[in-house]
Amino acid sequence: MRPRGDPNGVIVRGGEVIAEWGEADHVDMSFSIAKSYLAVLAGVAIGRGLIRSVEDRVGDYALDDAFASAQNRDITWRHLLQQTSEWQGTLWGKPDTIDHNRDVGKSELGHSDKGRARPMRPPGTLWEYNDVRVNRLSLSLLQVFREPLADVLRREIMDPIGASPEWQWQPYRNSIVEIDGRRLASVPGGSHWGGGLWMSSRDHARFGALIARGGRWNGRQLVPAEWIAELRRPCALNPEYGLLWWLNTGRRHLPSAPESSFAARGAGSNVIWIDPDHDLVVVVRWIDKPHVDGFIARVLDAVR
Repeated sequence: MRPRGDPNGVIVRGGEVIAEWGEADHVDMSFSIAKSYLAVLAGVAIGRGLIRSVEDRVGDYALDDAFASAQNRDITWRHLLQQTSEWQGTLWGKPDTIDHNRDVGKSELGHSDKGRARPMRPPGTLWEYNDVRVNRLSLSLLQVFREPLADVLRREIMDPIGASPEWQWQPYRNSIVEIDGRRLASVPGGSHWGGGLWMSSRDHARFGALIARGGRWNGRQLVPAEWIAELRRPCALNPEYGLLWWLNTGRRHLPSAPESSFAARGAGSNVIWIDPDHDLVVVVRWIDKPHVDGFIARVLDAVR
């Protein structure tokens, strides 16, 4: 365990840092921001031809039988990335039911129904924020790359954009699988039960700038531009969600921000907010959730 950092952040405009506060180089837990990193790695897999199409069935790529059942066999990569898969099973000792009826991002009424039993639905018919299923996506990507996702992220994204070497993506103690005779760790898309992505605000800002630039950095297309656009395509079942990125559809999440803005979000108000209209990338951490919109409003007032 590491001590939590103090509130800190970075503001980038036009590719240049225009503001920074707190210990922006402090490596800290990023919580569900990791989900958005998984979505970008899926784009890397598509760009390299390891996944032919986001509409393909995940079971066609699986190295195990987790997608063999009648409930799971028609699940596509898009379903997993949109959180509409209804994947049924147990992973790393956690059943998918543990996050049933979890209403993150769609209600402020609490999670009193979280984990309560409900009938399963066909894939693509229900949006549900479910960390077990996101972790299944991570394992499926590990099976596609056949190497640890942290290594892929470092080589394909973080080193090329000049990130520091201090960040880590830690697995659970029991999330180990054997692939090609090697024992490999599968990383989580959050920190729901441990592990997680540990990264500084400065490095998150570089990552956000890459996304804001359409996946291009110093003349290199690190992530297909078409995939960056796909990340922002609203899910029909929850228009405020894309492919593991939060959208500002209807300006519901951030009323003060443009509808075209989008974000990677995690607990503790850990946010990478991207505003194409104003060429802005804002990383903010440990701000009280009710004050995030007001903070963004002040940033926009300052740059207009």
